[in-house]
Amino acid sequence: MQKIINPKRINWREFTARPNFNFKELDNTVDKVFNAIKENGDEALKQYTLLYDKAVINDFRIYNNELIEAEKNISTELKNAINLAKDNIEKFHLSQKLRKEIIETSNGVECWQESRPIEKIGLYIPGGSAPLFSTVLMLGVPAVIAGCKEIVLCTPPNENGNIHPAILYTANLIGIKTVFKVGGIQAIAAMTFGTETVPKVYKIFGPGNRFVTAAKQTASILGVAIDMPAGPSELLMLTDK
Repeated sequence: MQKIINPKRINWREFTARPNFNFKELDNTVDKVFNAIKENGDEALKQYTLLYDKAVINDFRIYNNELIEAEKNISTELKNAINLAKDNIEKFHLSQKLRKEIIETSNGVECWQESRPIEKIGLYIPGGSAPLFSTVLMLGVPAVIAGCKEIVLCTPPNENGNIHPAILYTANLIGIKTVFKVGGIQAIAAMTFGTETVPKVYKIFGPGNRFVTAAKQTASILGVAIDMPAGPSELLMLTDK
């Protein structure tokens, strides 16, 4: 964390300015990865996972025994916190379920509002130093409650090719069994086109860095629905003491 104490007013703009970024280069990178995944499937996934995540992956799928074993690799305190968060999020979203109420607007004419789940959805869970198991809960719980038939979860591996056990425990807790250790642009492309291993989905949810955000926007152009693009998450604190 960068601390700035009593800066001169002349420097304020410098401290709050966002870094310049070559978006044309970003778009070119996204297009290159998407084309490779479309043409070469899992083989391209392996190449880009090695390039970007420094991990050698021969099998992207997380198997059921790995999901179950993950519980042994997190503390009781963390497990209790995840369970509590799951219960709270579940309670909130259960209260949002529409109750079908049929209204007869005129003789023989009945109207009602009905919601139906998306059959196949993809959840992108960022990796990095802090495992975002909270994102698994916030996206996965409402998807399960809605009744989505196929929920595909993609999350990047570390350099050893592993996924943080908290993410795996949380996925298993809420009933998500289709989990893949793949992240970044290549994960979004895989869920857009489908590969030998990763299924194609109808809508992709989840936050990510500028590369993931650009990849999701490309997926949208190619006919896969997305949620709202994630914005910056920097935090600026102004204090007088």
